[in-house]
Amino acid sequence: MCTSIFQIGQIDGAHVLARTMDWPRLGARPVFCPRQFKWQSIYDNHTYTTKYALLGSGGQHDHEIDVSDGVNEHGLAVQKLTFTNGSQLVEEPGEGKIHLAPFELSFFLLSNYRSVQEIIDHIEEIELMADKHSLVKYGHSELHFAACDRTGRIVVVEPITTPIEIIENPLGVLTNSNHFERQIDRLNKYLDFTPAFANHRVPLNTPRVTTGNVSGKSIPPGSYSPGSRFIRAAYLKERIDLPNNEIEAVDNCWHLLDSVNVPKSSAHQPTYSVYRAAVCCESRNYYYQPYHAKSVVKIQLTDEMITWDHPKFFDVPDETRFIELV
Repeated sequence: MCTSIFQIGQIDGAHVLARTMDWPRLGARPVFCPRQFKWQSIYDNHTYTTKYALLGSGGQHDHEIDVSDGVNEHGLAVQKLTFTNGSQLVEEPGEGKIHLAPFELSFFLLSNYRSVQEIIDHIEEIELMADKHSLVKYGHSELHFAACDRTGRIVVVEPITTPIEIIENPLGVLTNSNHFERQIDRLNKYLDFTPAFANHRVPLNTPRVTTGNVSGKSIPPGSYSPGSRFIRAAYLKERIDLPNNEIEAVDNCWHLLDSVNVPKSSAHQPTYSVYRAAVCCESRNYYYQPYHAKSVVKIQLTDEMITWDHPKFFDVPDETRFIELV
């Protein structure tokens, strides 16, 4: 259970992709991964070598780094989100294909491609595998993915077909439900889309895809279901003041995510928003805030960092601290 939000700085052109990570426990922390890092897929132990350095959140296990979201040295940003009853995984490996466990795709995309277009150009080479023949059983791992780059192009990567489907997403919102177009159709009850959006002709870097008219429309629902979060996030994203720059875009994202941030409620639901994060494609800044923290950590993927030759995990205290004034 997660929510993804996209914002564009209207003056500096910053492209900021943010998300909540909803999970039963905090298992990911900020991590840098270098070029030429060798890792093995949990599916078949095949060894891959990263082409590009990246910065994001994740954890290390077996012989790989499991990255949930991040940005690479070329400004490509990718997130993975849970996907309710949607994934169609491949059981029999195709000859000459790249075979990955579903949760490995975000790391693979970030470490191998420079842009959304490169992902599109190579997506037919990749198969996300069921665990029928895997060396380690990982169950029916259901995920889909958001990706954007410095051009302002943002897409949804959904393993609902073979080859994997890529859907343009100028709305810039994603949660966990399947049938993305059906989610968009439901928004007609709450918002009026522009003709360009209805005709799939939205120019890149269009900050809003609705007319602003909500007269006679319904009020967004208040639950934390994937469908309700999608509606609420889209509704507020289309009405919030447009940001001028990266700082304002991140600030917008945090306020928008406030509306879908799931509080910890152990007696009623297993997951909560264990962290929220954002990346800027241009500056390669990574913003991270665990559940209990009241401040946001910023780490930049600098040119100097890109030359590092070992992974680095960053410890961020998940605890409440206050600034005391006397």
